[in-house]
Amino acid sequence: MSLKERLTADMKDAMKAKEEGKLRLSVIRMTRAAVKNQEIQVGRELNEEEILQVLTKEVKLRRDAIPEYEKSNRPQAVEDLKREIAVLMEYLPQQMTEEEVVELVKRVINEVKAQSPKDIGKVMGKVVPQTKGKADGRLVSEIVKSVLNGER
Repeated sequence: MSLKERLTADMKDAMKAKEEGKLRLSVIRMTRAAVKNQEIQVGRELNEEEILQVLTKEVKLRRDAIPEYEKSNRPQAVEDLKREIAVLMEYLPQQMTEEEVVELVKRVINEVKAQSPKDIGKVMGKVVPQTKGKADGRLVSEIVKSVLNGER
């Protein structure tokens, strides 16, 4: 079953669940709309990888909004965003642990023979494609910087 088909099936299930499935239904509808908008923009149906990119973007938007809501002292909004992220994560591939990312970064640093923080571009260029959809980009960036600085 493709991601698009799964989203449609899960949306129907959430509709049947009435009150219990309201948040889930809302998140799935927003995600399907984002996928449809991207399809309109590129002028064709998206493939699985492109749909994963849309899902990743939706998660990132919510993660980026959390600190703003925390600053505004809106704990309910923060909690809602976290629950929305949890729904979206069900559609993304299994996420890499921090240790797995560190291991990958160290392996790539050895491959490209990176010496200093100046080589961050080389390392990120190799690491990002391998972690796309599997790890938060901000976390990957922080790990690369810390390993290159000799902190890990």
